[in-house]
Amino acid sequence: MAAPTAGLHFTPEVLEALKKQGVLIAEITLHVGLGTFQPIRTDVVEQHKLHTETYVIGEDAAAQLESARKEGRRVIAVGTTSVRTLEFAAGPGGEIEPQSGEADIFIYPGWRGGDKPNRGFRVVNAMLTNFHLPKSTLLMLVSAFSGKEYVLNAYSHAVDERYRFFSYGDCMFIE
Repeated sequence: MAAPTAGLHFTPEVLEALKKQGVLIAEITLHVGLGTFQPIRTDVVEQHKLHTETYVIGEDAAAQLESARKEGRRVIAVGTTSVRTLEFAAGPGGEIEPQSGEADIFIYPGWRGGDKPNRGFRVVNAMLTNFHLPKSTLLMLVSAFSGKEYVLNAYSHAVDERYRFFSYGDCMFIE
């Protein structure tokens, strides 16, 4: 239902340059639905329900992610939907195994999804994400990851500098 917009920043040349620098790239599959882009329409954020989205984490990707986790290397997700998929698929200690399923996790400020200190994120240490629209589940995830004040400051800067928002806009790296 949607293009992998955060990943549009990566041309084949950029990906090759990253690989030459030792960056490992694990590809997962997520079939993003329209529910991802629907605004939150409930007064109580915890009452908002996301539609399920089919995902697949293959053997190679799971092995790369597990290796990074065990070796203490960063896992940088490209896009909020990738963050959501990895956090949904993670075991109690953050372990990732090959799997497929239907992800419906809703990550928002105050969410505690696991046993990892700070924020509750068990897999993802950093992300590359576009600027998202107000009242979106994607903006809520970014706020949960980096903190509301940080996000408000970044968005204020983006508005002042006339950054583009939504699918084909500018992006940010946060950790």
